[in-house]
Order: sequence, then structure tokens, then C-alpha cells
Amino acid sequence: MNEQHLLSPGPLLNEEGNLVEAGYAYSLVKTYDRKMIATSPLRIKEWDYYYVGNASYGIALTVADNGYMSMVSASFLDFEAKKEKTVSKIGLFPKGNLKMPPSSKVGDVFYEGKGFSFSFAHTGEGKRRLIVHFDDFLGKGIPFRCDVLLAETSPNSMVIATPFKKKAHFYYNQKINCLRASGYAKVGERVIDFNQGTYGVLDWGRGVWTYRNTWYWSSLNAELEGVPFGWNFGYGFGDTTSASENMVFFGEKVYKLDDVIFDIPIGKGNRDDFLSPWTIRSHSHDLRIRFVPVIDRHSDTNALVLRSNQHQVFGQFSGYINIDEKPFEFEGLPGFAEKVYNKW
Repeated sequence: MNEQHLLSPGPLLNEEGNLVEAGYAYSLVKTYDRKMIATSPLRIKEWDYYYVGNASYGIALTVADNGYMSMVSASFLDFEAKKEKTVSKIGLFPKGNLKMPPSSKVGDVFYEGKGFSFSFAHTGEGKRRLIVHFDDFLGKGIPFRCDVLLAETSPNSMVIATPFKKKAHFYYNQKINCLRASGYAKVGERVIDFNQGTYGVLDWGRGVWTYRNTWYWSSLNAELEGVPFGWNFGYGFGDTTSASENMVFFGEKVYKLDDVIFDIPIGKGNRDDFLSPWTIRSHSHDLRIRFVPVIDRHSDTNALVLRSNQHQVFGQFSGYINIDEKPFEFEGLPGFAEKVYNKW
């Protein structure tokens, strides 16, 4: 494993708006202060993204303030029927008006507009409640609503402070894996119970991104041997010489990994074939995972100077991760892997 830098407590940014230090941590040891950012408010990107699911169903919920645009989004995924539905609402030039909290530990997210509302609220003792509704989700006035309680199962999370080569550009990110879920989602009159065996993940992101970039991300949140088990794998943007964002979670234990590689099959026209089986591996040969896709949640928003081409692919993972203290073998665990290209 390459040497990776463990972050120390203190402010995230210096007076020039650059990272004080780059590296990783297991909690938000660095203090994010939007006022310390040294670029235009139009370049600041802040979001909270939750995914909650099991082998049969999932929901994805987003509230984002990207400076020049705001976005709220809700997705419902039916893996048995191999169908998904996503509805998003876009606003212009929020420039911080969504008041996204400077920490995931405290502060709630509330946002509502005509026909929709989002509430991500802390309820104490490491729990948070997600309540979202859309009046018209499937068309013809068919609504969506969810009310889900998420409970942390570990004090450890994935935190990384990543610089870009461009000054005053950075990404401060936390992934809280293996959030135990209870509650429901309702689409029209159809009710989906999220109870035993359902887990969630929070992707909490704050930063100033460069204009053009691509990222790869995989998240798994399930159970293995009756214990909460998951991972965060990712790469593709910024300067990651100080740390990777690759971690494996098992109960309250966390294991830091070095590099990972996503091998996405190449199909017709020399393009990525997202619905054929992928391989996730490492140069050190300490993991090899086969990913069998079920649904490709694809969107391609192209507005000339702005573009977001997203392939978030849901399916099942099988394979092994060899860690000295604890080797893991697993078969058919639900999760997702994605490739996203942005000009933003």
C-alpha cells in the first residue's frame, strides 16, 4: 500500500482558499467554512445524497446547491421488475441559498417548492430521518412519498480532502456507509417497506470543482455473516497522491485500501457496455469482485457549456477482499457502481 496521509483536526482551508492538508480520516476532523472559499459562489458545489435499498428495491434522494443551479431529485428503483423512475427539479443561481449545513454531524436540510418537499433531519443518537414527497411522480398526479429512519452502525466513515491542480479548488467528502434503515416508500398506492436487511449510505460533499472531470464510485451496504458490511470505492478526479477513498466496513471496524480499478466492458461502437458484468480489482491483487448489473440509471443532460452524463448502475456483487486480519468472501450482495462525466 502506498503511504496515505491521515488528516489532523483543524480548519479545512487556509486564507488563500486552498486545503491546509490533503488526506483521509474516519470522521469530519476538518472544519468546512464556506466563507473561506476563494472563488466565485457560482463555482461552489454542496450536496447531500442518500441511497437506501436492499436486493428488491431502492430509493435515491438528492439535495444539491451547485452555485449556478440547485437540484432536488428522487429515484425509485424496482430491481425485480428492472425498472426505475427519477424526477428532478432544477432552480437557477441559488449561490448558497439552500443553506447546506457545514457538517453532516449537525444541521438539517429542508427544501420545498411547488409540488415537492425534502427534509433530511437529525433525530439524535446517530439517527436521521428522510421525508420526501412529490405530488406528481409517475405522471397523471401519481405521487411519491418516503419516510425513512437511518441509524449509524459504526463510528467510522470515509472522509477525504482532495485537492485539484487548480488553486482554490478542492473536494471535501464524507461517505457514511451501512446506515440501518427502517420505514417505507410509497408510489401511488404501492407501499414498499424498508426494514430488516435494508441499509443506506450518505454521500456528503462540499467543494469547488474544476470544469471538466470524470469520477468512478461504488457503494455497497448490506450484511455479511449477520454483521453490517459495506465499502466505498472511488477514483478518477483530483490529486489523490495523499490518500484514496477506498475503505471496507465490517461492523464497527474499518479497513483502509489503496487503489481500485473498475473494468467496464467495451461494447458496440467502442463504448462502455454498462449492463454487461464488470470487474473491480486492484493492482495489489487483494480484491477481485464481479459486478452483475440489473439497472442502469442513466441520464445525460447536455446544455452546451454544461453537461452531466451519468451511469449509476445497480446490481449484485460477488468475490473476495483479502485483508490480513479478515478475508471477506461474498456472493450476490446488492449495491451500485457508477461512472459520471461532468462539464460543470
